[in-house]
Amino acid sequence: MANVFPADFAALEPFADWAVQGEKARYAKRVASTMEELQAFYDVAFPLLEKGAGYLETVSLDGIGEADKHLLWAFCSLVTVAFPVEAWGQPRVPDSGPAGIDAVVEPAV
Repeated sequence: MANVFPADFAALEPFADWAVQGEKARYAKRVASTMEELQAFYDVAFPLLEKGAGYLETVSLDGIGEADKHLLWAFCSLVTVAFPVEAWGQPRVPDSGPAGIDAVVEPAV
């Protein structure tokens, strides 16, 4: 089986399903996940964030490879789950009822 992420980020492989393209899809995954799932992903991804950001700064978006694209999307998902893990203790925004978000414009990657 091929790796989803660059080799230096093999620890993220069990969380390949968090490499989700698009903010709306990442938000939907977040609210459909349990806090245990969010926490497990966060616990592995957050310590890799600084290394990942440094690595991704060296990658050209022109012709970006699939593994690098998946790494970028996984770290975008980390941003999406960070506040629920760090502050709310639940996938949804507290006291927000049925509110949601819709990204009108987002990067094409």
